[in-house]
Amino acid sequence: MTYNVDKTDEDWKAELSPEEYAVLRQAGTERAFKGEYTDTETKGVYRCKACQAKLFESDTKFHSGCGWPSFYQPISDTIEYIEDDSHGMKRTEVRCSNCGSHLGHVFPDGYGTPTGDRYCINSISLTLEPADPA
Repeated sequence: MTYNVDKTDEDWKAELSPEEYAVLRQAGTERAFKGEYTDTETKGVYRCKACQAKLFESDTKFHSGCGWPSFYQPISDTIEYIEDDSHGMKRTEVRCSNCGSHLGHVFPDGYGTPTGDRYCINSISLTLEPADPA
């Protein structure tokens, strides 16, 4: 897929920390219950850490207990979906459709949410733009 943001690996390595690069550009995963946004309830917009594209509204965030920030729906047309058969599992990887960065996975187990989906997203893949900057 062609992305609006097209950078070399060297560019990404220069802009991202080693941990951010491992998750965003190499489809890694941060440790459960360690991410900055796992339990945050701040109102605002979650953006891609790599390119700042708007991805999720805080109103769609919920506490799933999985150890990573969970959302039941992205902002329209901001997510790319890729079949992921790694680690002996069949999952759907989600990437930023603007730059191709790995965000996490989506699962059909968001019971009690309007969509029934759980977008399980790495905190390190996100920045939060608060609705009411303090």
